[in-house]
Amino acid sequence: MTTWFRTYFEDEDLWQYFEADDEGWAVRHVDVQGSTSRPVTAASLEEVLHLRDHADLAAMGRYERQYGVLAEGTLDGWQEAPHASEISAEEFERLWAEARRTLESSR
Repeated sequence: MTTWFRTYFEDEDLWQYFEADDEGWAVRHVDVQGSTSRPVTAASLEEVLHLRDHADLAAMGRYERQYGVLAEGTLDGWQEAPHASEISAEEFERLWAEARRTLESSR
């Protein structure tokens, strides 16, 4: 079952939003930082795997500079993270679309 959730880290003023698969791995990941809610990450597992399998390290580097680095490892235990809460799929989709537009236009 897909899960959508967010966590907040006060020391970094960073909201992290995740779409996780039924095994707890990040499928998509959005980071939003600061009082202006500036997106700094909007990475997708599907895109990362495609680049790994069909491109070179330079292409992966360009992707990571534009969209950030996808969370690695399982996200098990996210419920104990600071300010963790589930969010709706619709809220995640809205944040994802906004972050991608911002990161695509800023590079």
